[in-house]
Amino acid sequence: MTLEYRPLGRTGLTVSSVALGTMTWGQQNTEAEGHAQLDLALDHGVTLIDTAESYSIPPRAETQGSTERIIGTWLKARGTRDRIVLATKVAGPSDRTYMRADGSRPSLDAKNIHEAVDASLRRLQTDHVDLYQLHWPNRSVPLFGNAAHAPQRGGDPGEVPIEETLEALDAMVKAGKVRHIGLSNETAWGVSRFVHLSETKGLPRVASVQNAYNLLNRTYEHGLAEFHAREDVGLLAYSPLAQGFLTGKYLDGARPEGARLTLFDRGGRYQKPGVTEALRAYLDIARDFGIDPAQLAIAYVTSRSFVTSNIIGATSLGQLEADLRASDVQITAEIEARIEAVHQLHRDPAP
Repeated sequence: MTLEYRPLGRTGLTVSSVALGTMTWGQQNTEAEGHAQLDLALDHGVTLIDTAESYSIPPRAETQGSTERIIGTWLKARGTRDRIVLATKVAGPSDRTYMRADGSRPSLDAKNIHEAVDASLRRLQTDHVDLYQLHWPNRSVPLFGNAAHAPQRGGDPGEVPIEETLEALDAMVKAGKVRHIGLSNETAWGVSRFVHLSETKGLPRVASVQNAYNLLNRTYEHGLAEFHAREDVGLLAYSPLAQGFLTGKYLDGARPEGARLTLFDRGGRYQKPGVTEALRAYLDIARDFGIDPAQLAIAYVTSRSFVTSNIIGATSLGQLEADLRASDVQITAEIEARIEAVHQLHRDPAP
């Protein structure tokens, strides 16, 4: 198995081309299982570990922060902090008042960011985070497959100005608690604005964008992919398997025991008109070339020139091992031509 190591923006850091996602730890996975996944990933050369203050998912008051705590106990037990690039996220606006000590709604202002950073560091049992990401914007944008209304001129009520958020992050960088910053679930306008303000105001520069990207949703290519080539802001791709749909396990309404869709019924993003037709076509490609469908989907994402790292997640060691072996799958010109032909007929059915 061969992983590449790619630059993380202009930070001077390099990260593995595949990252370990962790959002199931604390609900579907125990602490011991999370530690075992971390050990396996590290043994296979994975250096980027991604989490969030909101995790585990689905978000619940009882399990909020559980994933960070599991990573923290692993770091303490193994002494591996200097071997990984640790990434976490601060929640954007929501009604999850349990996330803040005073019961207020999360936001991306200075108060919330300062509290969230300190809480994450305590759970992670470290004195700094290598990459601190804004989980979603503090303004109305399409999120997690849902539409957003067009913003009012001048912005919507409750918006926190991007400059204010960057200034709060700057304070965390200067305090040594955060080394670099990134975005998530962001738009092309948002990335452009963050880069502009960093250059004109001397504020921290974003290193990456963590957005969904997979064979059923390649919308990142339109307007966002260009930032990698022109501004060194690459993609940390999440959901390369489209929440498991690209494995084929949910085809024809199947609900395997223990699967996330079966447990939580949170697959609405990939239960849309046109998904089944596209999915069958991609599964046909995997069959024709004798490739595991999951490995084909993961390999395709990792092979894109604008992808800095591809975030994979699993609930079993066997599944994680198989997903890691996708790095040995080559997307040949013939395979790519087949994929593009399907894309032309079934373009982004699950944005």
